[in-house]
Amino acid sequence: MHVPTPSPELLDDFAAALTPRLAGELRRDAMTRALYATDASLCQIVPIGVLFPRHPDDVQAALEEAARHRVPVLARGGGSSLAGQAVGAALVIDCTRHLDAIHAIDPEARTARVAPGVVLDDLNAAAAAHGLMVGPDPAPSNRATLGGMVGNNATGTHSILYGNVINHVRSLQALLAGGTPITCEALDADGWAAKLRGTGPEARLYRSIDAVLEEHAEVIARETTTHWRRNSGYRLEYLLDRVHTVHGEVEQDRRNLAQLLCGSEGTLAVTTEITLGLVERPRRTALGLAHFRTRREALHAVTTILDTGPAAVELLDGTAIEQARRAPGYAHRLGFIDGDPGGVLITEYYGDDERALKGRLDDLDRALERSGQGYAVVRAVTDAEIRDVWTVRKESLGLIMGVKGDHKPVALVEDASVPVARLADYIDDLDRLFKETDTRAVYYAHASAGCLHVRPFLNTKDAAEVRKLREISAGAMALVKKYGGALASEHGDGIVRGWLNESFLGPDLYGVYRQLKAAFDPGGLLNPGKILGVPPVESTLRLGPGYATIPVLTELDWSADGGFARAVEMCNGNGACRKLQSGTMCPSFMVTREEEHSTRGRANALRAALSGTLPPEELTGARMYEVMDLCIQCKACKTECPSNVDLAKIKTEWLHRYWQEHEVPRRTRLFARQPSLARRLNGGLKARLANAVNRSGLVRRGLERTLGIAAQRPLPPFAAVPFTTWFARQAWAQEDGRPVVLFADTFNNYHHPEVACAAAEFLHRTGHHVVVPPADACCGRPLISKGFIPEAQALALRTLEQLYPYAERGWPIVGLEPSCILTFADELLDLLPGDPHALRLAGAVTTFEEYVAALADDGALDGTAWRVEPGHVLLHGHCHQKALVGTAAAERCLALPGHAVETVDSGCCGMAGAFGYEAEHVALSLAMAERRLAPAVRAAEEDTIIAAAGTSCRAQIADTTGRQARHPAEILRDALGDA
Repeated sequence: MHVPTPSPELLDDFAAALTPRLAGELRRDAMTRALYATDASLCQIVPIGVLFPRHPDDVQAALEEAARHRVPVLARGGGSSLAGQAVGAALVIDCTRHLDAIHAIDPEARTARVAPGVVLDDLNAAAAAHGLMVGPDPAPSNRATLGGMVGNNATGTHSILYGNVINHVRSLQALLAGGTPITCEALDADGWAAKLRGTGPEARLYRSIDAVLEEHAEVIARETTTHWRRNSGYRLEYLLDRVHTVHGEVEQDRRNLAQLLCGSEGTLAVTTEITLGLVERPRRTALGLAHFRTRREALHAVTTILDTGPAAVELLDGTAIEQARRAPGYAHRLGFIDGDPGGVLITEYYGDDERALKGRLDDLDRALERSGQGYAVVRAVTDAEIRDVWTVRKESLGLIMGVKGDHKPVALVEDASVPVARLADYIDDLDRLFKETDTRAVYYAHASAGCLHVRPFLNTKDAAEVRKLREISAGAMALVKKYGGALASEHGDGIVRGWLNESFLGPDLYGVYRQLKAAFDPGGLLNPGKILGVPPVESTLRLGPGYATIPVLTELDWSADGGFARAVEMCNGNGACRKLQSGTMCPSFMVTREEEHSTRGRANALRAALSGTLPPEELTGARMYEVMDLCIQCKACKTECPSNVDLAKIKTEWLHRYWQEHEVPRRTRLFARQPSLARRLNGGLKARLANAVNRSGLVRRGLERTLGIAAQRPLPPFAAVPFTTWFARQAWAQEDGRPVVLFADTFNNYHHPEVACAAAEFLHRTGHHVVVPPADACCGRPLISKGFIPEAQALALRTLEQLYPYAERGWPIVGLEPSCILTFADELLDLLPGDPHALRLAGAVTTFEEYVAALADDGALDGTAWRVEPGHVLLHGHCHQKALVGTAAAERCLALPGHAVETVDSGCCGMAGAFGYEAEHVALSLAMAERRLAPAVRAAEEDTIIAAAGTSCRAQIADTTGRQARHPAEILRDALGDA
């Protein structure tokens, strides 16, 4: 049923009726609607508004008013759906902000009762305390919600063991289109009959469903594919067969409407509570990485491997491996790859102990050796090795999507599943289809379940390529039918496959599904245009033939991305930036849970303004400033985003453009030029006077009132004796030794010279001749972060002239502040594109920790006498350090004196340079610290050494915990003892 788009007047009436009934918030502004116009699919449809319910009563009120006003409704989780289920011209209900409670976990019954916005990883973390977990494990588990998993009938890597959500759902609390609450649970024959005898909307629904089953039993049985991994249309066959599964045991003569809602994509009812069965966590796991010269050889080996009884068999093909090698956040995880395979089958085994797992891996070796398949099997048995493999596999989609240019591997035919014995033949036929259409493709994922995620590379901006898209879709559908498979097996129908459903399912079964939809939703208001009555996919393309962007004059180098707009378009919507449990990416989102504070949200907002979804003037408007303001340029997205969207760089360019049209606030100018201020207040009486003024409560309150500098934050003190002055007085500074350049950044020269002094002493005492560049050499980080690009370029040229002679001699240039020294390896190349001197300097710079770790690896510190008792070090990595070089070197060097080093997964400290000193940002800054960092520091034993290379990080730790964090240089210098 086609539902006309409500008129503006009708929407005003709807909002006026609904808003007084809400505890949550209804938003209808253009920016919010643009942010929810996309998911992880090809599609884009601007919604009519977004509701953030605080409890299920808000959802019920919305459905009641929507029915009265004929307004479509779309319930949404994390927006990671790949078939366009989560977009539509409807009122989007975002369940992730507040409907995220884990109500109860029952270890005896092995069930969990949760709200629909609960993220899978969060539930698994809670269930782990009882030795339990959720069986289905979709790859985006750190942002996929349980409501979305029910809507999609999700499964994942271990589907051969656990099947889909439909095999684990126990009951659902749901709301029908008019807001009527229903309970969906397993009913025996008597219970079903009792429902039929009832009165009211729920009883009428049961009678309608019963009539459909009675009248069309033959069609349902005959036309539904028998392949177990099926997800197209609605799951009526489960009710017809009267089969319900509990903990893997089949209960006969049970019907459960909850199973019917699995995979219904929110088109039948809106789920408000889920009771899901849990499974036992495996005691131990191990991986065998079977390597093959070609993908075809790998696929033919799947049946051989299945005979060994694995828990999962996943394909990584050569293209995905190559993309991972190019991704800075993932390349270091590829130690399990041997040579250049055309395909690797990740084979997982469960076992009670190491001996049992070794036996299973030995079985794998023997099976492949007997069959003559593959050329190597690499074992991953430690937690770290296993984690690396699954991290690459889980984010392989995003890694593949991160290819540059307009040809992208699109989610089109990726969800088909065929009987595993026929998988290789199906893929061969699909390959022929791609050759006929001159299309390249990538393959990965669930080989054990006959479901390879196949992504053809298409340019949807090109009309001819869009015609090819339709041709490939139809051709692939015919092949799936030929091999007795399912068109959708876990990602669902949505829009991308829904338009093919009538052809694939057949007119008879499709007609039965229409009757079912009408029984649940006679007005067609629940997520219209999904599964049934779906518009042509080309009419909803996010980047279609009509897509164009306004020209943007840029200052930074965007040539590697194909321009500023294409850099923004690198975001494919996968939503990895919405993770909450670990990592650093989007610390502001972790606190606010606002879509606009994620990398995806910011990229979507910019793309909307660049492409016309929003008016072009919105590109530098006040609302866009709100969206971009809380990006603290931590750089984590450059590494943790599978597509490597560099929002920090994007924000710098955007800020530069913004300042062309808006007056620059005095505080922004002050913070941007802070290094110049520090030089002017250099040492002696000026420093002491500045510190006295800064300590004055009256002055501090005045600074907050006039400039917006937070009065509650202690400002960094100015040093009475800067490092460069101290260093010039050291007699040993002239002694011979291995040359090393110690770059004294502003913070460690003028504010905390004790750090640079410690580094210089350590380097001297380990046989170095320490050289210190002029005090005015500066990386320009504050200018870059505030968008003052031309000034940063001028400063970069001057500093390059000062530092290049050292690089030319081959001397290492060592920095103490990660954000400063790494600027020369990162932003410098964008500020001075193509400059060979900049490239040489970028190759010469290193963090202090990297340099010391390299010395240790070369044996240069073998004779060092460490004079401290080994202790425990809690290490917090700086965001830029984690994003660009990692913390492994810091762990290595801090362990040299014998310390046990624990790197806390602390995310971002939240200070982020000037950000934490800005009055309007203080509360958020502190909230970022309180998520993980501050609690971890407080929980540390009193004698634990807290290590942090970042000046801001150490300040935040002091402000939030009262503990004094130390730079690794100080810790290592002190470990040498007295000279």
